[in-house]
Amino acid sequence: MWRDEVIGLQRSLPPFSRVGSQIDITVSAIGDSKSLLGGTLIMTPLNAADGQIYAVAQGTVLAGGAVAEGEAASVVRGVPTSGVVPSGARVEREIDFELSALTQMRLALREPDFTTAGRIETAINAEFNRAIAIMRDSGTVEIDIAATQSISTAHAIGRIENILVQPEAKARVVVDQRSGTIVMGRDVRISRVAVSQGNLTLTVEETPVAVQPNPFARGETVVVPRTVAEIEEEEGTGLAEIPEAATLSEVVSGLNALGVSPRDMIDILKTIKAAGALHAEFVVR
Repeated sequence: MWRDEVIGLQRSLPPFSRVGSQIDITVSAIGDSKSLLGGTLIMTPLNAADGQIYAVAQGTVLAGGAVAEGEAASVVRGVPTSGVVPSGARVEREIDFELSALTQMRLALREPDFTTAGRIETAINAEFNRAIAIMRDSGTVEIDIAATQSISTAHAIGRIENILVQPEAKARVVVDQRSGTIVMGRDVRISRVAVSQGNLTLTVEETPVAVQPNPFARGETVVVPRTVAEIEEEEGTGLAEIPEAATLSEVVSGLNALGVSPRDMIDILKTIKAAGALHAEFVVR
């Protein structure tokens, strides 16, 4: 049994989607279904939040992952219970939108930034040789369509969308704890800091012993607990100094000098960030 995963279909449909155009969809399994590999989505209506049907989907599901199982064990790689149907939905209803009636248009930045918004404003005004764009905040640039003196709104948008703007990249470190992946941007900086890292391994072993009375003697069998507990501390790097770094390669070289695994590196980066020595946004997924 399958269900469509289109959330907020009205927002997912582009404003220029016409009846008959096709869009990609995502499907996932529910109930006791184990895999969508080789599956086909039967004709399914896609309803928006207003209850109206805006598209109808069907087609072959392209699922990623693999499943291998036997009587006593199974192995799953990837997510075989989720997949996509490229161009699997046909638009049946258009969203009311009149492009030619627009007198003003707002550009919303996916990554709000005052520097990037300012560059967009400057580039648009330079293209039209007049002040038609104004930055309202870090994530919005408002454009006066009438001031562009274009033949139509579509002509103005076509001219604006080809303007090249270099966005301002934020210094960011992104880590994925599940896979141990660490990705750093080129603007990441680190201050001089000292790091000490080591691991503790705790081992507790239970070996109970049964004690029985002698033959024909009075008494009962008693289980005597025997516990062996050990703590092993792996030899760490001691107190290692990471010098102040001004480039990404220097940051990577300094961190690699610790000689730790990627998962331990994630904990070290968290601690460096908490100490105020990592000058970047730290994102954990």
